[in-house]
Amino acid sequence: MTRSLKSLFGASLLALTVSLPIATASPTLAVDAQRAVQVEQVAFRSETIDGVKIAYREAGDPSRPTVLLLHGFPTSSHMFRNLIPHLGRKYHVIAPDFPGFGASGMPQADDFEYSFAKIAGMMTTLLDRKKVDRYAVYLMDYGAPVGFRMYAENPERVSGFVIQNGNAYEEGLREFWTPIKAYWANPTTENGDKLRGFLTLDATKWQFTHGTKNPERVSPDNYWHVQYLLDRKGNQEVQLELFLDYGTNVAEYPKWQALFRKHQTPALLMWGKNDPIFPADGAHPYKRDLKSLEFHLLDTGHFALEEYGPQIAARMIDFLDRNN
Repeated sequence: MTRSLKSLFGASLLALTVSLPIATASPTLAVDAQRAVQVEQVAFRSETIDGVKIAYREAGDPSRPTVLLLHGFPTSSHMFRNLIPHLGRKYHVIAPDFPGFGASGMPQADDFEYSFAKIAGMMTTLLDRKKVDRYAVYLMDYGAPVGFRMYAENPERVSGFVIQNGNAYEEGLREFWTPIKAYWANPTTENGDKLRGFLTLDATKWQFTHGTKNPERVSPDNYWHVQYLLDRKGNQEVQLELFLDYGTNVAEYPKWQALFRKHQTPALLMWGKNDPIFPADGAHPYKRDLKSLEFHLLDTGHFALEEYGPQIAARMIDFLDRNN
């Protein structure tokens, strides 16, 4: 029986090998193979900055213009997993994980300064070590205050913004933020504990699926891996530190807006309009300060890449091609 199976499989494999025109592969197969190679070129690297491992994904030729992708809460560079190969064909791409997120280190909250100013400084250090002098930046959720703080330190270093559900205006802080604002005003243990509900699996699923047209298109991998990281011992305290520190960003809004008006940095806005966390109320004010803003509201929720990934990639590449 075993010998017969070997004979059968051997003959079948030989026939298959002979029948495949390897030297004359179809254009479609050639394109697919090229795309597969590009996917494999995404590298997973890390740097130790201020004693903390900062993990990042990198793709593309470092001699080309750089695109920095800054993730939001509660995810990581994983949110850009499908976007990076598209961008990497023409651009150098760096997508870091903030401390306490993704594959980066997670010092305990008592042992590390979890603040947006600190994270922005660490991201700048990463770019300096990679010898990146100028870059375009994708800003989403927490990535917005990180990126805008970096911008405030050196506006000339930023060649363009891609803004996706990332806030810089008080109009964008609506009902969702009421309990968080209470924590800013009175950072008691009781007020902090009220925010722990944002760190549950139900809340994580809600962030990924609420406001989407087709929740079935949102991979469950998103919230399973995110929740595993949120459930690590000590991570809730990390997140509460960042919830509290987010209030310091609001005081910086007028400074950032003044820099927008002064420098008129090219910007592409691609915003999920059904997002209750950062609603479209926070998208429209950018038009006041960025005169050449390319403005697009998308019929989806907080994580717009899940439903509009190819469209965002195409518009990004067009925008980057014109502004680099």
